[in-house]
Amino acid sequence: MITAGSRYVALGSSFAAGPGIKPIVDKAAGRSARNYPHLVAEALGLELTDVTYSGATTANILRERQDEAAPQIDAVGPDTALVTITAGGNDLEYIGTFIRGSLMNTLAKPATLLGKRVANRIRARVSYLKAPAEYDAVAASLTEIVTAIRDRAPQSRILLVDYLTVAGPGTRPRLDVPLNEEQLPSVVMMADGLARAYATAAEKTGTELIEASAAGLSHAVGSAEPWTSGFHFGPGRGVPYHPTPAGMAAVANLIIAKLRAPALPN
Repeated sequence: MITAGSRYVALGSSFAAGPGIKPIVDKAAGRSARNYPHLVAEALGLELTDVTYSGATTANILRERQDEAAPQIDAVGPDTALVTITAGGNDLEYIGTFIRGSLMNTLAKPATLLGKRVANRIRARVSYLKAPAEYDAVAASLTEIVTAIRDRAPQSRILLVDYLTVAGPGTRPRLDVPLNEEQLPSVVMMADGLARAYATAAEKTGTELIEASAAGLSHAVGSAEPWTSGFHFGPGRGVPYHPTPAGMAAVANLIIAKLRAPALPN
């Protein structure tokens, strides 16, 4: 039972850290005071240790330092009652591919004046295809993280929180999603593969899964109420293809609802 005052450790990458969402409490990590871990802790009165870090891979959670930060798993101890995990996207370069592809397409558009061949060469600098083994590796790493947490905090409740949907059924190539009709489905395939990796890890470990990806399908870029940003740069516009404040609040609400419901055995 997670009660007020329980120790909560948040692990993960930018989709948990909340870069671009003010106020930022750790500039190097791109960590917001209004990310979903902070919102959950505030709502439930939990003692939060937030070590989420933008750009983190599963290796940065398990064993590798990131900049000056220790492996995130080091924050988990015997007194930890709750752990959330959002990572794996950077293992696949998921959002990085989305951003690079959008940037290359934006650069290629004026390059068409030099000929289609030049423009196509610019677009071709980004590969959208991932091998099935790469998704399997993410599932294996998530499984390893859960196992490591249980070793450190046997009584903790663990939640795997997957990634909010960026490109959904209503997302179309346009100014804030400058991918073409061939590239966009490939990005969607990457997101689906990442969601399946989470489902696989949850099934293998018996861990509870927060399906932010499913909840966000109708709130992708291009929807009436998007929970993730489009391809925008500049002050006040957030980080491209990342959760908005509304998205972070939505994920927090999913977690709060899960925690207030009867727990499934880990």
